[in-house]
Amino acid sequence: MVCDRPIADGPPESPLTVVAGGCRLAVKLTPKASRNRIEGVAVEADGGGILKVSVTAVPEDGKANKALIDLLAKSWKIAKRSISIVAGATDRRKVLFIENDADDMRRLLNDCVRTR
Repeated sequence: MVCDRPIADGPPESPLTVVAGGCRLAVKLTPKASRNRIEGVAVEADGGGILKVSVTAVPEDGKANKALIDLLAKSWKIAKRSISIVAGATDRRKVLFIENDADDMRRLLNDCVRTR
């Protein structure tokens, strides 16, 4: 698992939104990167938070989306089947639904982007 420090200068807004049955996670995916990694949380122009993730897979036939789900599931030790893309399947900006406890997801996200 590769997690770097948060991207934004100030304390970033959370990219997590609690919904019935789990959480929604706003993600900005960069395909064809040099390595798979969770880069951190950034603040968008509208003030909302977004998790920046890079994968080596190409954006063809869902390969980058699969690599995104594989990376998050492995990094956070959660089942791949509990993560699904609910918006932006063909866009760099995506919304994932994660079937997991909101407090656990906040902890996992904070552990991942905490400054080392």
